[in-house]
Amino acid sequence: MESIVSFCFAILVAPLLSAIILKVKAFIAGRKGPPLLIKYYTLAKLFKKGSVYSTSSSFVFKLGPVVSFCSVVMVLLFFPLAGIKPLLSFHGDVIILLYLMGLGRFFTIIAALDTASPFEGMGAAREAYFSTLAEATLFVILLLFYRLNGSFSFAAFFTGPAAINLWSPTASLLLLVIVALFIVLLTENSRVPVDDPATHLELTMIHEVMILDHSGPDLALIELGASLKLFFYSAFITCLLYPFQLDNGYLNGLIFYALMGLIYVLVGITESIMARYKMDLVPKFILTSFALVFFAAILTMEFVQ
Repeated sequence: MESIVSFCFAILVAPLLSAIILKVKAFIAGRKGPPLLIKYYTLAKLFKKGSVYSTSSSFVFKLGPVVSFCSVVMVLLFFPLAGIKPLLSFHGDVIILLYLMGLGRFFTIIAALDTASPFEGMGAAREAYFSTLAEATLFVILLLFYRLNGSFSFAAFFTGPAAINLWSPTASLLLLVIVALFIVLLTENSRVPVDDPATHLELTMIHEVMILDHSGPDLALIELGASLKLFFYSAFITCLLYPFQLDNGYLNGLIFYALMGLIYVLVGITESIMARYKMDLVPKFILTSFALVFFAAILTMEFVQ
């Protein structure tokens, strides 16, 4: 029962946490900013509307938002939120789940291509290229965690006596992993300096350009899926920051969401003090995360002997 409540609460609170970024950016800019419930208002408005489909699109265009949303939900089913046992778990689930997220991205890309728009095709090509670089970092992290923990399961990574976190003997290595994961978070969620979710400039758009033709409930699923995806990567980093091994589940949850809030604040600060990189610099930025994790993996040869 505790796992079900934790999962449902994560689905409900994800849009609220995303609004923290908007509030932080507005505060730094000296503005009031939108209310914290703005994401809920937007989702409610979109679900009330109808969807408009081009005559050049097929069922693939309609399937893209559904698959991308379901793929992120599936990942959260296997993630131990605040140290609570996930609803589902088995050895090797992390590999399948990362491929599921890749499947969601694939359907988003082909849905953009299905519109027969060269503009959306440009964004789809960029998304495929940058996400491929980020996936390399994620798979090296999995190999690193397997070497430290001996498991390929999210539940085993962050719970139990061999949990991986900053309070373990390998904390120095995990600092590199956390920095790399934060870079991947910015990349996979189309945040500055990789992309700007608020831009509508043709030459700089990546993710936003792929969803220009989506509307109504389809766009609502994309927006909610984006909030859940950001939630997942933030939770990934949070579980590395603190060992959620306390018997008090309420205290675990309080600490978990407090640290999550700090990560969202950090994303907002990053977007406020940095400009979007030129397109040719983005791959170098993403590959920095791969270099950090690869270096950490080399160092584990000494730590795990």
